[in-house]
Amino acid sequence: MSSRAQVYLLALVFIASGLGLALYKNIALNFPLSPGNLTRIWEIEAKITFFAEQQAITVDLALPQSQHTYQVVDETFASSGYGFDIRNDGEQRRAIWTRREAGGQQTLYYKLKIARQGGSPTVNEPPKASPLADKLIWSPSQESAASALITQARALSADPRSFATQLFKLLHQHEMLDGSHSLNDPRHRVSTASLALQLLARAGVASHIVRGLSLADRVRNQVASELLEFYDGHGWQIADPVTARFGLPEDFFIWQRGGDSLLQLEGGQRSKIRFSLIANDLSSKNVALMHTQNPSSALIDFNIYSLPVEKQAVFKLLLLVPIGALVVVLFRVLIGIRTSGTFMPVLIAMAFMQTSLLTGVGLLTALVIVGLWIRSYLSQLDLLMVSRIAAVLIVVVMLMAVFSVVSHKLGLEQMLNMTFFPMVILAWTIERLSITWEEDGGHEVAIQGIGSLTVAIVAYLAMTNVFAGHLSYNFPELLLAVLGIILLLGQYSGYRLNELFRFHSAVE
Repeated sequence: MSSRAQVYLLALVFIASGLGLALYKNIALNFPLSPGNLTRIWEIEAKITFFAEQQAITVDLALPQSQHTYQVVDETFASSGYGFDIRNDGEQRRAIWTRREAGGQQTLYYKLKIARQGGSPTVNEPPKASPLADKLIWSPSQESAASALITQARALSADPRSFATQLFKLLHQHEMLDGSHSLNDPRHRVSTASLALQLLARAGVASHIVRGLSLADRVRNQVASELLEFYDGHGWQIADPVTARFGLPEDFFIWQRGGDSLLQLEGGQRSKIRFSLIANDLSSKNVALMHTQNPSSALIDFNIYSLPVEKQAVFKLLLLVPIGALVVVLFRVLIGIRTSGTFMPVLIAMAFMQTSLLTGVGLLTALVIVGLWIRSYLSQLDLLMVSRIAAVLIVVVMLMAVFSVVSHKLGLEQMLNMTFFPMVILAWTIERLSITWEEDGGHEVAIQGIGSLTVAIVAYLAMTNVFAGHLSYNFPELLLAVLGIILLLGQYSGYRLNELFRFHSAVE
């Protein structure tokens, strides 16, 4: 394989790897591609209260799981004095609090944070097992009323969906009437969803209750809402048995689908669960970082986010260097601008990032002019090159100190950041420009100086771009794509832009 083919292959591998990893982080791990993206986070607190009867206590609470529309990003449990465990009962997670003996009023807390995902709010995957509900014990008159409702609903319907709709409407009308024929036992009243579940079970329709919360900001003491999900012969449908409306309500978070009751208590009485909600808008990147404990997020665990904050700040600056290097390659290979040193403009651009552009350009120009004047004097003393560069370095340090003191007295605080200029690079640049002056004259020095300053300014604008900084820090794998582009540019052997102007007369 030829060297050119190897370069193309490596460039293709690098570009594909960089873009592929970045897309994976964006799609699978929800990292935003643009800066400033916010994700709404709902903090939900479930408060469980009950009265303990001086005996062994077991509290069993159904726990929510990530779903198509919302994802659980964090959860905490407050259980002072109680043992705690999480059990997986099939597809249902349940929290278990236990205590050998307790008496009086008790309070337990469960908190979680959920974030909206880009999935569809429709519910297509019900629990694997959705058996018919256990029948309630009804009196003969209640059994007769239930049979009449089912018969009437079938007469008014044409398919399972319309049957459920008519059944919900008839049930609502029936329960609005008072009398002993009501399906709801006054001594042990159940919800409308439970009654509808019983009627569907008696009609031979597989169904289960869906419990959830209506997400809203700053809500206290909310009770879980109950919907019904049933099989219509073709798929699973979800509906509100009170309003007979199909589909999930807007901003509805499913807490439990099927299974046992939401809350079970042994060893106490008067149990109650209430929910409080609050909404916050957080950075999408911070929300994505909440998933670092997820085994699928290994790409985050082995990233710079695992470093101390101080080290992250250093790498946040270093990751911008390849962007400046790409700018230098573009200007030198495609445009043909000559600079003093290959990548000195990148270092100057990094200094500009600390001092601001206008201040940095003024300081750099002043230092180089003064340094060239001093270097021209030192060259008359016939010093060795090492001694000459060392002398220039000392003079540059002294000049920077003088400029800092004068700027502080004048109240120009931005000029105090001039210490970020790489002094050794400045001294070596002055030396190189001086040698160029002696060998090629002042015209070449002006060309290289202006070229270096132009490339440094463009590199500064590219490195300080908010979008570029966001991608380099949050998607450092894109630097592989930058490497692939630089490899491709390294194979370019055509005319540079300045050569087109240079040989324009010859073409004519």
